[in-house]
Amino acid sequence: MSDNYEDMTVAELKALLKEQGLPVSGKKADLIERLSQSAQEEDSEVVEDVVEESTDEDFDEEDDNWDDDDDWDDEEDEGHVAKQKPVLSDDMKAALALRNEQKKKTPSFRRTEWFRYKRLSRSGWRAPHGMDSKQRRNYKYRSSLVRVGHGKVAAARGLHPSGFREVMVQNPNDLDNIDPETEAARVGRSVGGRKREQIYSRADELGIRVLNRRRDV
Repeated sequence: MSDNYEDMTVAELKALLKEQGLPVSGKKADLIERLSQSAQEEDSEVVEDVVEESTDEDFDEEDDNWDDDDDWDDEEDEGHVAKQKPVLSDDMKAALALRNEQKKKTPSFRRTEWFRYKRLSRSGWRAPHGMDSKQRRNYKYRSSLVRVGHGKVAAARGLHPSGFREVMVQNPNDLDNIDPETEAARVGRSVGGRKREQIYSRADELGIRVLNRRRDV
């Protein structure tokens, strides 16, 4: 049975683990080992019952079952790419929740005269300069300044909203150094389409989440 597991994708392995109520975290080798151990612990009677039920369904409701299987596979293929969840401690979960609450109260920092020129509205934050700058002098009718008091929780600093720590990836070999339980990949902007396909395929094999995956690739 382990040989069949080797031919399956990470998404299919995780689907089997979910059906059996087993954890879905870890690399592909961990998923295969977990499924193999579970298969050894099953009783022969349970296996026989499953075989009998499957044969009855093939004769009685063959068309309905194939439709259900196709729909279920489509949902898994579409969702497994972005469904990997990080393994976080209770303290880290609390830090992320606190950061989300703080973010709701954080003002939007806009550049000086952003409302006057379109090119400035598209640019990011720039500290105001000049002796007569109204924003630098903190006039009420100007936008807020970036200050130390707007900083977020130090424990969750730099983490993606999902809880992963981002790792920049330029080629498939960079994925070997990523821990799929706590880190996620972000493909570089200059990476071409062909190499992106290789990175996506390798990431699926290792069970690594790609944060900026293109749906058309």
